Amino acid sequence: MPTARKLWSVMGVGALSAALAAAPTTAHAQVPVLCSETALVNAINGANANGGDTLLLTPGCTYTLTSAHGSASDGPVGLPPITTPITMLGMGTNITRDPSASAFRILEVDGTANVPGTKGQLNMTGITISGGNAVAPFPGGGIADRGGAVSLTAGSVTGNTAIAGGGIYVDNGSVTLMTSSVTGNTATNSGGGIYVNSGAVNLLVSKVNGNTPDNCAPLGSVPGCTG
Repeated sequence: MPTARKLWSVMGVGALSAALAAAPTTAHAQVPVLCSETALVNAINGANANGGDTLLLTPGCTYTLTSAHGSASDGPVGLPPITTPITMLGMGTNITRDPSASAFRILEVDGTANVPGTKGQLNMTGITISGGNAVAPFPGGGIADRGGAVSLTAGSVTGNTAIAGGGIYVDNGSVTLMTSSVTGNTATNSGGGIYVNSGAVNLLVSKVNGNTPDNCAPLGSVPGCTG
């Protein structure tokens, strides 16, 4: 089976260079991540321990999470919470929760405003986050930004569920979506796509639509997001 590094090489140096240019250069080493749940969990744990890394996810891979690998004050998380500057580079890559698994959100990014001693920054390119289901009464089914910074380029957040912020929940953090989409997510309360408790969300050539019962909440919290 080809390694992640070989697959990136086959897909082209130009594509990798473009992805690296799109992501802030805050991480340290470039680490290839094989197409498995265990490999991704271990890579994130290693990156947190190193103070940040760039993770080269396997192009076209679906990383299926069968259990939670992290916990926080607001419920279980599929992947270890991001506490350092980490870049994830994908290419048609999906990170999803196994439908038969217990409920958990997919990703959480922790910053010092909410979790003292952390400095989480997550920069993703070419990745879809799907199938997250935050345990009630906690928000953020796909991504919970708890005082950190999140950017998503050429990716999507879809098919996630929570009481609020079915796709993305922001509390004291910042989220930037570039040529990306937040669609088909569900909240049992409000903010089917994005819920902003505090912080800022920037949409750059991106769309938030087709979420239930609404796209963004509170009304007017995300410039350019309606309905």
